[in-house]
Amino acid sequence: MSKIFYDHLVDLSQVEKKVKKIAKTQEEREEIYRLIDEIIHHRVIGCILNELPEKSHKEFLQEFSDRPHDEGLLSYLGKNIGRDIGEFIKNEIHQLTVELLSYIEERTRPTS
Repeated sequence: MSKIFYDHLVDLSQVEKKVKKIAKTQEEREEIYRLIDEIIHHRVIGCILNELPEKSHKEFLQEFSDRPHDEGLLSYLGKNIGRDIGEFIKNEIHQLTVELLSYIEERTRPTS
């Protein structure tokens, strides 16, 4: 996947360890990572839009579309949201990581 402005805020080391244990092939791992990337992207953009005033949605989405890699978008969001958006995104990703790990654990737990 291409670089996104919030990538440096994402730590998936625990999820990666779990995926490596459960995926039987490289293709499976890549598919799982692709799905996780999509889930993260939807969660982050959704949370940003929930926090961002509605009048700024179109402008932000256009800026993101034009320059998805530009970390300056964090400054733009901070000004328009009025809080440390980096910490907000980190917290959201941490919560999502907990959810993903729980989901993986449930699905891979041996049944008796």
